Amino acid sequence: MTAAPDFGSPLPIDGVLPELLRTLETHANAVLVAEPGAGKTTRVPLALLGADWRQDGKILVLEPRRLAARAAARRMASQLGEKVGETVGYRVRMETRVSAATRIEVITEGVFTRLILDDPELTGTAAVLFDEFHERSLDGDLGLALALDVQSALREDLRLLPMSATLDAAGISRLLGDAPVIESKGRSFPVETRYLGRAPNERIEPQIVRAVRQAVDEETGSLLVFLPGQGEIRRTADLLSGKLPADCQIAPLYGGLDARAQDEAIRPAPEGTRKIVLASAIAQTSLTIEGVRVVIDSGLARVPRYEPQTGLTRLETVRVSRASADQRRGRAGRTEPGICYRLWDEAQTAALPRAEAPEILEADLTGLVLDLAAWGTLDPDALSFPNPPPRAAWTEARSLLQDLHALDAAGRLTGQGKALARLPLHPRLAHMVLEGTERDLGPTAALIALVLSEPGLGGRDPDLRVRLQALRNDRSQRARDGRALAERWLKQAGGSGSKIDTESAGLLLALAYPDRVAQARGQTGRFRLANGRGAELEPEHALARDPFLTVADIQGKAATGRIQLCAPILRAEIEDLFAADIVEEDEVQLTGEGALKARRVTRYKAVELQSVPIRSADPEAVERALIAEIRRRGVARLAWSKDQQRLRRRVAYARENGSEDLPDLSDAALSESLEAWLQPFLAGCSSLAAIDAGVLGNALAALLPYDANARLDELAPSHFTAPTGSRVPIDYGATAGPTLSIRVQELFGLKEHPSVCGGRLPLILELLSPAQRPIQITRDLPGFWAGSWADVKADMKGRYPKHPWPDDPTAAEATRRAKPRGK
Repeated sequence: MTAAPDFGSPLPIDGVLPELLRTLETHANAVLVAEPGAGKTTRVPLALLGADWRQDGKILVLEPRRLAARAAARRMASQLGEKVGETVGYRVRMETRVSAATRIEVITEGVFTRLILDDPELTGTAAVLFDEFHERSLDGDLGLALALDVQSALREDLRLLPMSATLDAAGISRLLGDAPVIESKGRSFPVETRYLGRAPNERIEPQIVRAVRQAVDEETGSLLVFLPGQGEIRRTADLLSGKLPADCQIAPLYGGLDARAQDEAIRPAPEGTRKIVLASAIAQTSLTIEGVRVVIDSGLARVPRYEPQTGLTRLETVRVSRASADQRRGRAGRTEPGICYRLWDEAQTAALPRAEAPEILEADLTGLVLDLAAWGTLDPDALSFPNPPPRAAWTEARSLLQDLHALDAAGRLTGQGKALARLPLHPRLAHMVLEGTERDLGPTAALIALVLSEPGLGGRDPDLRVRLQALRNDRSQRARDGRALAERWLKQAGGSGSKIDTESAGLLLALAYPDRVAQARGQTGRFRLANGRGAELEPEHALARDPFLTVADIQGKAATGRIQLCAPILRAEIEDLFAADIVEEDEVQLTGEGALKARRVTRYKAVELQSVPIRSADPEAVERALIAEIRRRGVARLAWSKDQQRLRRRVAYARENGSEDLPDLSDAALSESLEAWLQPFLAGCSSLAAIDAGVLGNALAALLPYDANARLDELAPSHFTAPTGSRVPIDYGATAGPTLSIRVQELFGLKEHPSVCGGRLPLILELLSPAQRPIQITRDLPGFWAGSWADVKADMKGRYPKHPWPDDPTAAEATRRAKPRGK
């Protein structure tokens, strides 16, 4: 084993390099925990060059971002006194600097995924280092899972080394077969933290500007300012323009910048000047920006949030985690003691989440599912993920891939799926490029894929056609590299040529996003997408009045979503593309008076392509409309007769008292099952008024067939037959319970109290005078005869002398009339 090289100035990581080298001599895997500033990114790969087990194999160093990959490669090459592309090179999207002599390749995690899918044996690779693994990107998790699978099945000699400052070392160690954990303390200088607070009702940019001016006045050295994203960086730069001393240089730093601008931002400030680096989270890890000793942290980050129900990934501005806040703060102490200004109150730090959620738990998994299908894995549990993919998102992604004909019903890769997997694009965009090539629109499709994959290329206009034209005219190095990349995609898809048809942009977008074809609705600039979601375009924009668009990017939630990128599409193009999914149906609505209004609608999902008024609608559509309106208004508002209302109350009482086998006729139950019990009887009904008691009676009769009705009559009879022969209705809706209101004389001779439910439940008797006025309420008729009757008789005899008032009512004859004359 060759000793670690000597590179002059020592770094903290140097102290553990011998232990790391010894460990990897005897173990295939290890975990390196090294604090920020320890030097792990550049020193560890160089140290492994001399390891005996490496032989002549390459060392792959995975970085989560292109900027970090380029910077790390340049730093290592300079330590060797070489140019990038000799012993140390890098490979990122749109840029490759390697040669036959390259033995350390710094690559982005996405590039590694393509590499391992193309070459599962990782031929010529000795070790894979996963730098900044704590960021837990989707590509990083997938890369480690695939590398572990390769190691266990094909390459026992392959070394795997996750590295991070804030890694869950124990958990990753278990994932790697209880791999040894090696720890190194960083070289961080003390950082003083100053809390500035934040005004919640004021935009973040002016508050950042005040903090920058304060820091410039109070401190020396360059500043690193963390903002959520490109928009805030741009607006802050505009606000700072002309408000800083002449020696201050403003340097934006975000993913959408070309490589030269990014590299310029991280270079040390020229002598005699100070640099104000306005950065997104791109500068949070892996980078040391020389001269920075002041950090200003907005406390905000912009993160993707995937919504499976809409298939959209939106960017959401959130509070950073404590781990991210600590990493940002640490940037101020990389090279000397520093200062960190935080735009929140100190007490709020404890309320920040401990760490960000792994991307795999919140991301669109379509690409992951396709990659695993290409790997031959149908079940994610077959691989070793730090966190398994959520089942709901996995199922949603699999469904989309089946819609794209990339997977068969069993989840296996189809011929179309193999073609999609060969393109290093999101499956939606790969599908667009392949289908566009078939339609002789391949060059345009590939250029659209570039605009959608590389933020900032082509500008920021919401009209994709404008961006395509701008990209064609852009002579920057980033644009040239991007167009070359698009040409490679086109070639991989079997296409050729260079003709760009910008007017086909909407059609091509619809191939990638069939669920985002949108129709104008209501006010200018408001649209409804095929997936049912609403979105808005600035009313002043030229596309705001177009009848149909295809939307590629939306930010915001629900109906407040703002369209960031789109293109117009013709109705004829929608009908051509989605002929198999277009339906024609009659749609019926009811007016406020309950009358029907019908139209025939041609629809692609939630998008109406055509609507024509009609006089005679499909009967089923009429019935559906009536049912929907009844459900909206409530079952109670139907034209129930009194007898039907009594019937429903009787059934409710019987069910409450042990007869659950009878149908539930409550408002709630009937409302839920309108299609089952009422719709079959709506034939010929063309308004709510037509649903009369006759229709309802037929529907109820079907719910209560003869045997059920007979059982109901036995348990909860509608009437009580008095000794006089009178059939008196029983009120099952009374508050106190089933009640019988009857003149007392009609009960003479009755010695038992009337009851229902097989004699188990006594009726409440409301005893009436000859004038039908209540004189007594009782649940015990025999007790009433024996007790209170004497007082009632005396009172009634004086009021109604012509009626019989016997001393013993149990022995008297029941009557409905007064005494005969002369008695």
